Amino acid sequence: MSDFDYDLITLGAGSGGVRASRLAGGYGAKVAVIEESRIGGTCVMRGCVPKKLLIYGAHVAEDLEDAKGYGWSVGEVRFDWPTLIANKNRELDRLEGIYRNILRNNKVELIEGRGRVIDPHTVEVNGRRLTTKRILVAVGGWPMLPQIPGISHAITSNEALDLPQLPKDIVIVGGGFIAVEFAGIFRALGASVTIVIRADTILRGFDQDIRADLAVELERKGIRIRRRTEVQSIEKQGDGRLSVLLTTGETETCDQVMYATGRVPNTKGLGLEEAGVALDPRSGAVKVDAYSRTNVPSIWAVGDVTDRINLTPVAIREGACFAETEFNNTPMSPDHDAVPSAVFSQPPVGTVGLTEEAARARGKVDVYVTRFRPMKYTLSGREEKTMMKLIVDRATQVVIGAHMVGPDAPEIIQGIGIAVKAKLTKKDFDSTVGIHPTAAEEFVTLRTPLPDPEEA
Repeated sequence: MSDFDYDLITLGAGSGGVRASRLAGGYGAKVAVIEESRIGGTCVMRGCVPKKLLIYGAHVAEDLEDAKGYGWSVGEVRFDWPTLIANKNRELDRLEGIYRNILRNNKVELIEGRGRVIDPHTVEVNGRRLTTKRILVAVGGWPMLPQIPGISHAITSNEALDLPQLPKDIVIVGGGFIAVEFAGIFRALGASVTIVIRADTILRGFDQDIRADLAVELERKGIRIRRRTEVQSIEKQGDGRLSVLLTTGETETCDQVMYATGRVPNTKGLGLEEAGVALDPRSGAVKVDAYSRTNVPSIWAVGDVTDRINLTPVAIREGACFAETEFNNTPMSPDHDAVPSAVFSQPPVGTVGLTEEAARARGKVDVYVTRFRPMKYTLSGREEKTMMKLIVDRATQVVIGAHMVGPDAPEIIQGIGIAVKAKLTKKDFDSTVGIHPTAAEEFVTLRTPLPDPEEA
């Protein structure tokens, strides 16, 4: 008989926690998952899924505009935000039911409440203390808000997904992927949108061509980008609207202010430090080794709470590796190299591998870039451009980076990601027959590298 109540207690029923727990349960372990919010975590309930549903809804506006070029006469149209939100919520309820069934079918006990680590083998929830051989921390992250006057008037992406009405105008603070995605949603649905960023342009950390090209397209759609600017304070006016004071001395007036200036690991008040778990002193992220194990031998952590690569599929992979290692006698560690990712902006972004800047820091590279108007827009007259880019290690001719801005970029980059992960060469790309007419074929027809600025 075990000396513990459980073989595993997982804190957090998001993508990583559910994957680890249901695999462990399937391997015969006695598992409990503790969750204080909705089952499914950030991605399913407060992130990727609801956000992309809103993006689909927003993109209908452009499809209706483009229809005229294809001979369609579209009559009077009307958009109803509450209907979109209600339908989105119905889908989230369905998905939450699926997640509950996944846990139930793998004999994983679900305990709803806030769990807190008491010691390396004890977790407290709802006034009960439960003992366990292993603890897995998978509590994700949470939006970060700065301490400025009037910040209580601002919303985050959490609240933006459930606004009762579409704002007439909104100021979005931040230039990361969450900021540009919501900017696209609100603008396409008719709101006036202003992005406020401290930097020179959006999407810090992405390839420079992605940053520049997406900024052009956002501004072409009427989104204002206020660069090298910060918010000093937010004040609510008598009519309920918000006055946003900027460091330039100017004021923006709007219905909503949304902050998308980053997320932090959700470790506050979790009891980890008291249990001896090492956290990053700046971010609060749980420090782990290659197998997601903390410095306390009985405690592991996966997903955004570790602040490695904060993507849902990565958390799922980390959770699966943990379960295989600890409950199926198959040691494996997650591979964080060449992970494809997307930004569901309008137009969307797809990227995998090194940026040009990072690649040049490692050695000589050949860079191939193309820009063109998508075929879809030749009849509609839309001026939006696609950008596609390959970065090739000059010595080995291995493709080490691929980047795209334009329609279907995430779908296309998923396939290109396999090639980059497999370390295929530019010759492999060149010898692949393209599918015509598609945008994707451009990745296998790029022939002439750009001049090397370091050799000019």
